[in-house]
Amino acid sequence: MDASLLPALEDVLLVARSGSVAEAARRLHKTPSAISQQVRRVEEHFGVALFERDGRGVRLSPAGEAALGAITRLFDQAEGVFELLSELAGEPSTTLRLAASDYLGKGLLVPVIRQMLEQRAPVRFAITTANSIDAARWVERGEVDLGLASASSAGGDLVKQPLFVQPFLWVGPRLKGKAPALRERLRREPLLRLAPGSVGRRLLDAYLDRERIRPISTIDVSSVSLLVSYVSGGLGIGLAPALALTEVARSRLDVEIAEEVEPLPVELMMRENFRRNPIIERFIERLAAEGRRAEQRTRALLRA
Repeated sequence: MDASLLPALEDVLLVARSGSVAEAARRLHKTPSAISQQVRRVEEHFGVALFERDGRGVRLSPAGEAALGAITRLFDQAEGVFELLSELAGEPSTTLRLAASDYLGKGLLVPVIRQMLEQRAPVRFAITTANSIDAARWVERGEVDLGLASASSAGGDLVKQPLFVQPFLWVGPRLKGKAPALRERLRREPLLRLAPGSVGRRLLDAYLDRERIRPISTIDVSSVSLLVSYVSGGLGIGLAPALALTEVARSRLDVEIAEEVEPLPVELMMRENFRRNPIIERFIERLAAEGRRAEQRTRALLRA
């Protein structure tokens, strides 16, 4: 093994994760030419092309895709070694990288992280906002350690721990007097849609196709929280996960159970070889407890 290639492999890993030499250079505080040189060094050493051009960026070649998992595991193990040595030196510290959608981050992560910070747990958090499908993909690629996602997302090879099951609800501005059902209002009022590729968007599109509904206007939103903000402001009908509505004032909203949409489990995802030290085990236990509380809050919402 040529250990001098390890820094170059780290550059390869970050280019693969970011899809851009320039972005990898920015994160590593290097020049793009230095990153490109390191990538070429690995490719020339092994005689294999790891990347292909993709517009202004790059993408993994078939050989690069095949090698990515092994490179990711290599640096996962390296991080574990550094954590172990820190613990042996009496200075334990863990960096936990997580990906979650905005409403799951607010409803599940915030209470747990706040508690651990107040107790001065030796852990640093790096949180990235992502829809369920992207969160699963980032965990698979090693860009984050843990992901929170709805069960119909990707990540078939990941270890998944169910946290709670949540239904989906139709939500719209409350009208004066006796208003028609929200599903009927879909034909006359603007439709709020999450980003293409998200679980919520897939469920919505499937329903519209099945019922042959063609909305008069559409408003594309980047997050569940933004969808709820539009509705609270008096505009749009949308399909939202129940947890996102548990802390919203109901006086301005009409909410109906989307009986046509099957409830989905929310899961915590991780790679099979992810090292779970005592700090991470504590975090996962508290997240599971917060998931149980979230399920209680969604049930109370449905009863209201």
